[in-house]
Amino acid sequence: MHYSVLKNEREKSMSENEAVAAHYVHGSLLKSIAAALPGLGKTTETVTIADLGPVDEFHIGGRVATNAFLSQLKFSEQAHVLDVGCGLGGASRFAAETFKTKVSGIDLTHEYIETGRALNTWVGLGDKINLQQGSALAMPFPDGHFDGGFMLHVGMNIEDKGALFKEIARVLRPGSAFGVYDIMRMNDGNLIYPVPWASENKICSVATLDAYRSALGAAGFEISAERNRRDFALESFKAMREKTAANGGPPPLSLHTLMKAQTATKIKNLVDNISGGRVAPVEMIAHK
Repeated sequence: MHYSVLKNEREKSMSENEAVAAHYVHGSLLKSIAAALPGLGKTTETVTIADLGPVDEFHIGGRVATNAFLSQLKFSEQAHVLDVGCGLGGASRFAAETFKTKVSGIDLTHEYIETGRALNTWVGLGDKINLQQGSALAMPFPDGHFDGGFMLHVGMNIEDKGALFKEIARVLRPGSAFGVYDIMRMNDGNLIYPVPWASENKICSVATLDAYRSALGAAGFEISAERNRRDFALESFKAMREKTAANGGPPPLSLHTLMKAQTATKIKNLVDNISGGRVAPVEMIAHK
């Protein structure tokens, strides 16, 4: 391939990464989280991982989904695992506290990484978790560095699933368990925007279950389990709406802290896309 073509491909990738990162930028996220703590009766010294769950588990089903998903991977206490697209590091903190693992996370959005590092310090897990800003397609880790890994609601922003899973396979040791919990395409109907991961089609890369299977297989993974979480998702959103209505509004810390004014619209559109059969959250458990 000519240098000019390679350069154009790199520039295109950088442009896409910048667009994705920009979508998630809040502007004053850590201050917003800290400002909400008094409403919970907490401070930065007393806040717990459970308190942070409603804001730092930015995926369908939140902490309940994380527990059900990560429990299937059976990480040992000696393991060093990778959180791909870690966001604020909520799943990393849950894994470190619950399974006693060491965790490294990577995410495109600088603000998420900086906020996540502060949250790690607040809950006393700064020595167990390392969060870095960077691309999942070119990670700053050596070959065979991790004993396992996971990603939660990440692939919807990455078009090249083949390159993604090859890069993940590169940094995992042979035999490593890897879990995917992504929103996947169920039919060809047009998605309603905005949704939590994209305000428009430009940065949306939702793919089919078959596309994930193919990309994982080509990267050297063997899939051992799959689970469509459509019904779980709809029940989770129903319970969230009922709780919000009963309390006269969202809690001090919630997805509203992240998505601000567009939260209700994005969640409604996501529910409509799921109930309409266009997409569904799916778990996949694989081994390298």
